[in-house]
Amino acid sequence: MQWRKFNGDPVELPIFQAVEAAIHRETKQGYRLKVCIGTDSQVKGKETEFATVIVFLREGQGGFMFIHNEKTRQPFTIKERMLMEVSKSIEVAYELCPLFTQYDVDMEVHADINTNPQFKSNDALREAMGYILGMGFAFKAKPEAFASTSCANKMVN
Repeated sequence: MQWRKFNGDPVELPIFQAVEAAIHRETKQGYRLKVCIGTDSQVKGKETEFATVIVFLREGQGGFMFIHNEKTRQPFTIKERMLMEVSKSIEVAYELCPLFTQYDVDMEVHADINTNPQFKSNDALREAMGYILGMGFAFKAKPEAFASTSCANKMVN
């Protein structure tokens, strides 16, 4: 899985090591970190592009993120696509969870799913929330889910 920084530079290390290095660097500089992981997707013709982000928030001092994009030609219903987004976020969160526990970094999984029943994405809310909470992760949905709704959304070309 190839990750990159916001400026487009590739993340050279495996993501686990890159996140650990970022935590070391930021905490050494005195920052208290929080990490939010989210995925968004966009359908373009027969292709669906997913963007997953790991957003590092420096308490009161801005933040930075790592980004991974992936394309597929597999067709999805809206519900399947929402749950695939959540699945991609959980996969990353699960891999990195030992680091967040070890370094006492708060982490949330953000889902680009509307809490308003009038929106189609709401069909996936109950399953997504159960999936994320069942894995033991903190969960945020729209409008609080900025990692997926703002950050990842801008990374889907």
